[in-house]
Amino acid sequence: MSLPQPASGAKGPSGPIAALVGALGRLFARRSTAKAPELSSRRATGVISPDYARLVNTLPDPILVISGTDPQEVTGRRYIFANAAARELLRMDHEQGLLVSAIRDPQVLETVDEALFGGIASECVYEIAGAQAKVMRVQARPLAEASDGEPQAVLSFRDETELRRVERTRVDFLANASHELRTPLASLSGFIETLRGHARQDEGARERFLGIMQAQAERMSRLIDDLMSLSRIELNEHIAPEAEVDLALAVLDAVDAVTPMARSRGVRLEPLLPCKGVASITGDRDQIIQVAQNLVDNALKYSRDGAVIRISVEVGLTAAQAAAGVRPEASRLSLLTPDHAAETYAALRVSDEGAGIAREHLPRLTERFYRVEGQKSGERSGTGLGLAIVKHIANRHRGGLFVESVEGQGTTFTAYFPLKASAVSGAAPAIVAKVS
Repeated sequence: MSLPQPASGAKGPSGPIAALVGALGRLFARRSTAKAPELSSRRATGVISPDYARLVNTLPDPILVISGTDPQEVTGRRYIFANAAARELLRMDHEQGLLVSAIRDPQVLETVDEALFGGIASECVYEIAGAQAKVMRVQARPLAEASDGEPQAVLSFRDETELRRVERTRVDFLANASHELRTPLASLSGFIETLRGHARQDEGARERFLGIMQAQAERMSRLIDDLMSLSRIELNEHIAPEAEVDLALAVLDAVDAVTPMARSRGVRLEPLLPCKGVASITGDRDQIIQVAQNLVDNALKYSRDGAVIRISVEVGLTAAQAAAGVRPEASRLSLLTPDHAAETYAALRVSDEGAGIAREHLPRLTERFYRVEGQKSGERSGTGLGLAIVKHIANRHRGGLFVESVEGQGTTFTAYFPLKASAVSGAAPAIVAKVS
Protein backbone atom coordinates (compact mmCIF):
# COMPACT_ATOMS: atom_id res chain seq x y z
CA MET A 1 0.00 0.00 0.00
CA SER A 2 1.51 3.32 -0.97
CA LEU A 3 2.19 5.82 1.76
CA PRO A 4 1.12 9.46 1.49
CA GLN A 5 4.08 11.77 0.97
CA PRO A 6 3.71 15.29 2.33
CA ALA A 7 5.04 18.11 0.22
CA SER A 8 8.49 19.12 1.43
CA GLY A 9 8.48 22.50 3.06
CA ALA A 10 4.72 22.70 3.04
CA LYS A 11 4.54 22.73 6.80
CA GLY A 12 6.74 22.22 9.83
CA PRO A 13 6.46 19.74 12.67
CA SER A 14 3.31 19.79 14.73
CA GLY A 15 2.13 18.56 18.12
CA PRO A 16 4.51 17.20 20.78
CA ILE A 17 7.34 16.82 18.27
CA ALA A 18 7.12 20.54 17.44
CA ALA A 19 7.47 21.46 21.12
CA LEU A 20 10.39 19.05 21.51
CA VAL A 21 12.25 20.32 18.43
CA GLY A 22 11.52 23.92 19.40
CA ALA A 23 12.97 23.39 22.86
CA LEU A 24 16.09 21.76 21.41
CA GLY A 25 16.39 24.64 18.97
CA ARG A 26 16.32 27.18 21.80
CA LEU A 27 18.84 25.14 23.82
CA PHE A 28 21.33 24.88 20.97
CA ALA A 29 20.72 28.48 19.91
CA ARG A 30 21.61 29.69 23.41
CA ARG A 31 24.74 27.58 23.46
CA SER A 32 25.78 28.94 20.05
CA THR A 33 25.61 32.55 21.29
CA ALA A 34 26.41 32.35 25.00
CA LYS A 35 29.03 29.58 24.94
CA ALA A 36 30.34 29.60 21.41
CA PRO A 37 33.98 28.70 22.20
CA GLU A 38 32.93 25.77 24.38
CA LEU A 39 30.49 24.51 21.76
CA SER A 40 33.07 24.76 19.01
CA SER A 41 35.61 22.77 20.96
CA ARG A 42 33.07 20.17 22.06
CA ARG A 43 31.70 19.68 18.56
CA ALA A 44 35.12 18.55 17.48
CA THR A 45 34.77 15.52 19.71
CA GLY A 46 31.07 15.00 19.09
CA VAL A 47 30.07 15.91 22.65
CA ILE A 48 27.48 18.67 23.13
CA SER A 49 26.77 19.16 26.82
CA PRO A 50 26.54 16.40 29.41
CA ASP A 51 23.38 17.98 30.83
CA TYR A 52 21.73 18.31 27.43
CA ALA A 53 22.93 14.84 26.42
CA ARG A 54 21.34 13.25 29.50
CA LEU A 55 18.10 15.12 28.79
CA VAL A 56 17.85 14.09 25.14
CA ASN A 57 19.02 10.52 25.80
CA THR A 58 15.98 9.96 28.04
CA LEU A 59 13.56 10.84 25.23
CA PRO A 60 11.83 7.88 23.53
CA ASP A 61 11.91 9.53 20.09
CA PRO A 62 15.14 9.30 18.07
CA ILE A 63 16.87 12.71 17.81
CA LEU A 64 19.88 13.75 15.71
CA VAL A 65 21.67 17.10 15.64
CA ILE A 66 23.07 17.71 12.15
CA SER A 67 25.84 20.08 11.11
CA GLY A 68 26.48 20.96 7.46
CA THR A 69 29.24 22.40 5.31
CA ASP A 70 28.47 21.67 1.64
CA PRO A 71 25.25 20.12 0.25
CA GLN A 72 27.11 18.94 -2.85
CA GLU A 73 29.60 16.82 -0.94
CA VAL A 74 28.89 13.41 0.59
CA THR A 75 30.89 14.46 3.63
CA GLY A 76 29.06 17.78 3.86
CA ARG A 77 26.52 16.57 6.42
CA ARG A 78 27.54 15.19 9.79
CA TYR A 79 25.58 14.27 12.86
CA ILE A 80 27.29 15.80 15.89
CA PHE A 81 24.93 14.22 18.41
CA ALA A 82 22.62 11.18 18.38
CA ASN A 83 20.52 10.22 21.38
CA ALA A 84 20.18 6.62 22.59
CA ALA A 85 16.92 6.02 20.70
CA ALA A 86 18.49 7.23 17.43
CA ARG A 87 21.54 5.01 17.89
CA GLU A 88 19.30 2.01 18.46
CA LEU A 89 17.01 2.78 15.50
CA LEU A 90 19.81 3.47 13.02
CA ARG A 91 22.21 0.89 14.52
CA MET A 92 24.96 3.42 15.18
CA ASP A 93 27.88 2.85 17.53
CA HIS A 94 28.88 6.50 17.94
CA GLU A 95 27.25 9.82 18.72
CA GLN A 96 28.94 11.52 15.75
CA GLY A 97 29.79 10.66 12.17
CA LEU A 98 28.81 11.11 8.53
CA LEU A 99 25.04 11.29 8.08
CA VAL A 100 25.14 9.12 4.93
CA SER A 101 26.75 6.34 6.95
CA ALA A 102 23.60 6.17 9.08
CA ILE A 103 20.87 7.19 6.60
CA ARG A 104 21.00 6.65 2.84
CA ASP A 105 17.37 7.39 1.98
CA PRO A 106 17.30 10.24 -0.62
CA GLN A 107 14.07 11.72 0.74
CA VAL A 108 15.43 11.96 4.27
CA LEU A 109 18.65 13.56 3.03
CA GLU A 110 16.64 16.06 0.97
CA THR A 111 14.54 16.89 4.03
CA VAL A 112 17.74 17.47 6.03
CA ASP A 113 19.12 19.75 3.28
CA GLU A 114 15.98 21.89 3.26
CA ALA A 115 16.32 22.51 6.99
CA LEU A 116 20.12 22.68 7.04
CA PHE A 117 20.86 24.80 3.98
CA GLY A 118 17.45 26.25 3.14
CA GLY A 119 16.31 27.19 6.63
CA ILE A 120 12.90 25.54 6.02
CA ALA A 121 11.17 23.17 8.44
CA SER A 122 10.34 20.01 6.49
CA GLU A 123 9.21 16.40 6.90
CA CYS A 124 8.94 13.12 5.00
CA VAL A 125 8.14 9.43 5.49
CA TYR A 126 11.04 7.02 6.03
CA GLU A 127 10.47 3.28 5.58
CA ILE A 128 12.99 0.93 7.21
CA ALA A 129 12.88 -2.41 5.41
CA GLY A 130 13.54 -5.81 6.94
CA ALA A 131 11.75 -8.60 8.77
CA GLN A 132 10.80 -6.00 11.41
CA ALA A 133 9.84 -3.19 9.00
CA LYS A 134 9.14 0.27 10.42
CA VAL A 135 7.51 3.43 9.10
CA MET A 136 8.88 6.65 10.58
CA ARG A 137 7.72 10.26 10.18
CA VAL A 138 10.94 12.28 9.88
CA GLN A 139 10.87 15.97 10.78
CA ALA A 140 13.77 18.40 10.29
CA ARG A 141 13.97 21.90 11.78
CA PRO A 142 16.78 24.45 11.35
CA LEU A 143 18.80 25.66 14.33
CA ALA A 144 20.87 28.81 14.76
CA GLU A 145 24.28 28.70 13.13
CA ALA A 146 27.26 27.63 15.22
CA SER A 147 30.06 30.02 16.09
CA ASP A 148 32.07 28.87 13.06
CA GLY A 149 29.19 29.72 10.73
CA GLU A 150 28.13 26.13 9.98
CA PRO A 151 24.34 25.65 9.80
CA GLN A 152 22.72 23.14 12.15
CA ALA A 153 19.41 21.28 12.21
CA VAL A 154 17.51 18.91 14.48
CA LEU A 155 16.24 15.68 12.92
CA SER A 156 13.52 13.80 14.82
CA PHE A 157 11.77 10.49 14.09
CA ARG A 158 8.23 9.53 15.09
CA ASP A 159 7.20 5.88 14.81
CA GLU A 160 4.01 5.55 12.75
CA THR A 161 4.33 1.80 12.22
CA GLU A 162 1.28 0.93 14.30
CA LEU A 163 -0.90 3.55 12.60
CA ARG A 164 0.08 2.24 9.17
CA ARG A 165 -0.49 -1.36 10.26
CA VAL A 166 -3.99 -0.54 11.51
CA GLU A 167 -4.92 1.08 8.21
CA ARG A 168 -3.33 -1.68 6.11
CA THR A 169 -4.95 -4.38 8.24
CA ARG A 170 -8.37 -2.79 7.81
CA VAL A 171 -7.98 -2.57 4.04
CA ASP A 172 -6.53 -6.09 3.73
CA PHE A 173 -9.22 -7.60 5.93
CA LEU A 174 -12.02 -6.09 3.85
CA ALA A 175 -10.39 -7.12 0.58
CA ASN A 176 -9.59 -10.67 1.70
CA ALA A 177 -12.91 -11.27 3.42
CA SER A 178 -14.97 -10.02 0.48
CA HIS A 179 -12.95 -12.13 -1.97
CA GLU A 180 -12.80 -15.39 -0.02
CA LEU A 181 -16.36 -15.32 1.35
CA ARG A 182 -17.91 -14.74 -2.04
CA THR A 183 -17.72 -18.41 -3.14
CA PRO A 184 -19.23 -20.06 -0.03
CA LEU A 185 -21.92 -17.37 0.16
CA ALA A 186 -22.85 -17.97 -3.47
CA SER A 187 -22.99 -21.71 -2.76
CA LEU A 188 -25.26 -21.23 0.26
CA SER A 189 -27.52 -18.90 -1.69
CA GLY A 190 -27.84 -21.40 -4.53
CA PHE A 191 -28.69 -24.33 -2.26
CA ILE A 192 -31.24 -22.27 -0.31
CA GLU A 193 -32.93 -21.29 -3.56
CA THR A 194 -32.96 -24.93 -4.69
CA LEU A 195 -34.44 -26.15 -1.38
CA ARG A 196 -37.16 -23.55 -1.56
CA GLY A 197 -37.93 -24.56 -5.14
CA HIS A 198 -38.15 -27.91 -6.90
CA ALA A 199 -36.18 -29.82 -4.19
CA ARG A 200 -38.60 -28.84 -1.44
CA GLN A 201 -40.20 -32.29 -1.27
CA ASP A 202 -37.05 -34.31 -2.07
CA GLU A 203 -35.80 -35.60 1.29
CA GLY A 204 -32.63 -37.15 -0.16
CA ALA A 205 -31.62 -33.94 -1.91
CA ARG A 206 -32.51 -31.89 1.15
CA GLU A 207 -30.23 -33.91 3.44
CA ARG A 208 -27.39 -33.82 0.93
CA PHE A 209 -27.73 -30.06 0.36
CA LEU A 210 -27.97 -29.33 4.08
CA GLY A 211 -24.75 -31.26 4.66
CA ILE A 212 -22.95 -29.22 2.01
CA MET A 213 -24.39 -26.00 3.41
CA GLN A 214 -23.14 -26.89 6.89
CA ALA A 215 -19.65 -27.58 5.51
CA GLN A 216 -19.64 -24.21 3.71
CA ALA A 217 -20.82 -22.39 6.83
CA GLU A 218 -18.06 -24.05 8.88
CA ARG A 219 -15.51 -23.04 6.26
CA MET A 220 -16.67 -19.42 6.47
CA SER A 221 -16.41 -19.55 10.25
CA ARG A 222 -12.84 -20.90 10.09
CA LEU A 223 -11.95 -18.31 7.48
CA ILE A 224 -13.22 -15.41 9.60
CA ASP A 225 -11.46 -16.80 12.70
CA ASP A 226 -8.15 -17.08 10.81
CA LEU A 227 -8.50 -13.62 9.28
CA MET A 228 -9.19 -12.09 12.68
CA SER A 229 -6.26 -13.98 14.20
CA LEU A 230 -3.91 -12.87 11.41
CA SER A 231 -5.06 -9.26 11.75
CA ARG A 232 -4.40 -9.25 15.51
CA ILE A 233 -0.94 -10.78 15.02
CA GLU A 234 0.01 -8.23 12.35
CA LEU A 235 -1.07 -5.32 14.53
CA ASN A 236 1.34 -6.38 17.30
CA GLU A 237 4.06 -7.82 15.09
CA HIS A 238 6.52 -5.00 15.83
CA ILE A 239 6.11 -5.44 19.62
CA ALA A 240 8.27 -8.27 20.93
CA PRO A 241 6.66 -10.46 23.63
CA GLU A 242 8.21 -10.55 27.11
CA ALA A 243 6.84 -13.64 28.89
CA GLU A 244 8.80 -16.87 29.35
CA VAL A 245 7.46 -19.91 27.49
CA ASP A 246 8.56 -23.53 27.57
CA LEU A 247 8.47 -24.47 23.88
CA ALA A 248 8.33 -28.22 24.61
CA LEU A 249 5.28 -27.92 26.88
CA ALA A 250 3.52 -25.62 24.40
CA VAL A 251 4.12 -28.16 21.62
CA LEU A 252 2.81 -30.95 23.85
CA ASP A 253 -0.44 -29.00 24.38
CA ALA A 254 -0.80 -28.58 20.61
CA VAL A 255 -0.21 -32.31 20.05
CA ASP A 256 -2.88 -33.17 22.62
CA ALA A 257 -5.36 -30.93 20.79
CA VAL A 258 -4.96 -32.69 17.42
CA THR A 259 -4.61 -36.23 18.78
CA PRO A 260 -8.33 -37.16 18.43
CA MET A 261 -8.32 -36.19 14.75
CA ALA A 262 -5.08 -38.11 14.17
CA ARG A 263 -6.51 -41.23 15.83
CA SER A 264 -9.64 -41.08 13.68
CA ARG A 265 -7.44 -41.34 10.60
CA GLY A 266 -4.95 -43.82 12.01
CA VAL A 267 -2.11 -41.27 11.82
CA ARG A 268 0.60 -41.71 14.45
CA LEU A 269 2.09 -38.63 16.11
CA GLU A 270 5.66 -39.08 17.37
CA PRO A 271 6.83 -36.18 19.57
CA LEU A 272 10.49 -36.03 20.56
CA LEU A 273 10.73 -33.26 23.14
CA PRO A 274 13.39 -32.11 25.65
CA CYS A 275 12.89 -32.07 29.39
CA LYS A 276 11.03 -29.28 31.12
CA GLY A 277 12.86 -25.95 31.19
CA VAL A 278 15.46 -26.83 28.55
CA ALA A 279 13.66 -25.10 25.67
CA SER A 280 12.67 -21.83 27.41
CA ILE A 281 12.08 -18.91 25.04
CA THR A 282 10.69 -15.40 25.37
CA GLY A 283 7.27 -15.40 23.78
CA ASP A 284 3.49 -15.38 23.83
CA ARG A 285 2.39 -18.86 24.91
CA ASP A 286 -0.94 -18.80 23.05
CA GLN A 287 0.80 -17.81 19.83
CA ILE A 288 3.52 -20.44 20.23
CA ILE A 289 0.81 -23.08 20.69
CA GLN A 290 -0.89 -21.69 17.58
CA VAL A 291 2.33 -22.14 15.60
CA ALA A 292 2.71 -25.76 16.73
CA GLN A 293 -0.95 -26.55 16.16
CA ASN A 294 -1.00 -24.99 12.68
CA LEU A 295 2.11 -26.92 11.61
CA VAL A 296 0.87 -30.24 13.00
CA ASP A 297 -2.64 -29.68 11.65
CA ASN A 298 -1.17 -28.85 8.23
CA ALA A 299 0.90 -32.04 8.28
CA LEU A 300 -2.15 -34.04 9.28
CA LYS A 301 -4.24 -32.65 6.42
CA TYR A 302 -1.74 -33.69 3.77
CA SER A 303 -0.73 -37.06 5.25
CA ARG A 304 -2.22 -40.30 4.04
CA ASP A 305 -4.16 -42.49 6.47
CA GLY A 306 -1.87 -44.56 8.66
CA ALA A 307 1.15 -42.28 8.15
CA VAL A 308 3.57 -40.99 10.80
CA ILE A 309 4.10 -37.33 11.74
CA ARG A 310 7.31 -36.58 13.64
CA ILE A 311 7.40 -33.53 15.93
CA SER A 312 10.69 -32.58 17.57
CA VAL A 313 12.14 -29.67 19.54
CA GLU A 314 15.91 -29.06 19.37
CA VAL A 315 17.82 -26.58 21.53
CA GLY A 316 21.18 -24.83 21.40
CA LEU A 317 21.18 -24.33 17.62
CA THR A 318 22.57 -21.39 15.67
CA ALA A 319 20.35 -19.77 13.04
CA ALA A 320 22.32 -21.61 10.33
CA GLN A 321 21.89 -24.95 12.09
CA ALA A 322 18.15 -24.40 12.60
CA ALA A 323 17.75 -23.71 8.86
CA ALA A 324 20.10 -26.49 7.75
CA GLY A 325 17.31 -29.03 7.40
CA VAL A 326 17.11 -32.75 8.07
CA ARG A 327 16.43 -34.10 4.55
CA PRO A 328 19.68 -33.96 2.51
CA GLU A 329 17.94 -34.68 -0.79
CA ALA A 330 15.15 -32.11 -0.28
CA SER A 331 14.37 -28.81 -1.96
CA ARG A 332 14.69 -26.21 0.77
CA LEU A 333 13.97 -22.53 1.34
CA SER A 334 14.08 -20.07 4.23
CA LEU A 335 10.63 -18.47 4.37
CA LEU A 336 11.69 -16.05 7.14
CA THR A 337 15.18 -15.11 8.30
CA PRO A 338 15.67 -12.98 11.45
CA ASP A 339 17.10 -9.48 10.93
CA HIS A 340 19.57 -10.00 13.76
CA ALA A 341 20.59 -13.55 14.53
CA ALA A 342 20.60 -14.48 18.21
CA GLU A 343 23.31 -16.69 19.66
CA THR A 344 21.18 -19.80 20.14
CA TYR A 345 17.72 -20.96 19.13
CA ALA A 346 15.12 -23.56 20.00
CA ALA A 347 13.72 -25.16 16.85
CA LEU A 348 10.39 -26.90 16.33
CA ARG A 349 10.42 -29.37 13.41
CA VAL A 350 7.28 -31.04 12.03
CA SER A 351 7.80 -33.73 9.38
CA ASP A 352 5.06 -35.54 7.44
CA GLU A 353 4.99 -38.38 4.92
CA GLY A 354 2.71 -36.67 2.42
CA ALA A 355 3.02 -36.00 -1.29
CA GLY A 356 5.64 -33.30 -0.81
CA ILE A 357 5.78 -29.88 -2.45
CA ALA A 358 7.46 -29.03 -5.74
CA ARG A 359 10.34 -26.54 -5.62
CA GLU A 360 8.47 -23.84 -7.57
CA HIS A 361 5.74 -23.66 -4.92
CA LEU A 362 8.02 -23.13 -1.91
CA PRO A 363 8.45 -19.31 -2.16
CA ARG A 364 4.67 -18.75 -2.11
CA LEU A 365 3.72 -21.02 0.79
CA THR A 366 3.26 -18.17 3.28
CA GLU A 367 1.15 -16.03 0.94
CA ARG A 368 -2.43 -15.53 2.07
CA PHE A 369 -4.83 -18.09 0.61
CA TYR A 370 -2.14 -19.77 -1.48
CA ARG A 371 -2.79 -23.47 -2.01
CA VAL A 372 -0.66 -25.96 -3.94
CA GLU A 373 -2.68 -27.23 -6.88
CA GLY A 374 -3.39 -30.92 -7.09
CA GLN A 375 -2.95 -31.66 -3.40
CA LYS A 376 -5.83 -33.08 -1.40
CA SER A 377 -6.26 -31.93 2.16
CA GLY A 378 -8.75 -34.48 3.41
CA GLU A 379 -12.33 -33.84 4.43
CA ARG A 380 -11.57 -30.63 6.33
CA SER A 381 -10.12 -28.15 3.85
CA GLY A 382 -7.92 -25.37 5.10
CA THR A 383 -8.31 -21.61 4.73
CA GLY A 384 -4.90 -20.99 3.17
CA LEU A 385 -3.91 -18.75 6.10
CA GLY A 386 -2.20 -21.22 8.45
CA LEU A 387 1.37 -20.74 7.21
CA ALA A 388 0.89 -16.97 6.89
CA ILE A 389 -0.07 -16.93 10.58
CA VAL A 390 2.96 -19.06 11.48
CA LYS A 391 5.32 -16.70 9.62
CA HIS A 392 3.96 -13.54 11.29
CA ILE A 393 4.12 -15.12 14.76
CA ALA A 394 7.70 -16.26 14.16
CA ASN A 395 8.57 -12.75 12.97
CA ARG A 396 7.04 -11.17 16.08
CA HIS A 397 9.20 -13.50 18.20
CA ARG A 398 12.34 -12.51 16.21
CA GLY A 399 12.59 -16.07 14.93
CA GLY A 400 12.61 -17.79 11.55
CA LEU A 401 10.73 -20.27 9.37
CA PHE A 402 12.25 -22.90 7.09
CA VAL A 403 10.77 -25.51 4.74
CA GLU A 404 12.23 -28.53 2.98
CA SER A 405 10.35 -31.02 0.86
CA VAL A 406 10.85 -34.09 -1.30
CA GLU A 407 8.11 -34.87 -3.81
CA GLY A 408 6.51 -38.20 -3.00
CA GLN A 409 8.21 -38.45 0.41
CA GLY A 410 7.01 -35.56 2.55
CA THR A 411 7.70 -32.10 3.92
CA THR A 412 9.40 -30.68 7.01
CA PHE A 413 8.65 -27.24 8.44
CA THR A 414 11.00 -25.72 11.02
CA ALA A 415 10.03 -22.73 13.17
CA TYR A 416 12.83 -21.49 15.42
CA PHE A 417 12.87 -18.95 18.24
CA PRO A 418 15.66 -17.27 20.27
CA LEU A 419 16.53 -19.29 23.35
CA LYS A 420 16.51 -17.48 26.68
CA ALA A 421 19.95 -16.95 28.17
CA SER A 422 18.83 -18.66 31.37
CA ALA A 423 17.78 -21.83 29.52
CA VAL A 424 19.97 -24.90 29.84
CA SER A 425 21.78 -25.33 26.52
CA GLY A 426 23.26 -28.41 25.02
CA ALA A 427 21.03 -30.82 26.90
CA ALA A 428 20.25 -34.06 25.12
CA PRO A 429 16.63 -34.31 23.99
CA ALA A 430 14.44 -36.77 25.85
CA ILE A 431 11.05 -38.20 24.95
CA VAL A 432 8.52 -36.84 27.40
CA ALA A 433 5.41 -37.87 25.51
CA LYS A 434 4.50 -40.26 22.79
CA VAL A 435 1.01 -40.10 21.35
CA SER A 436 -0.30 -42.80 19.05
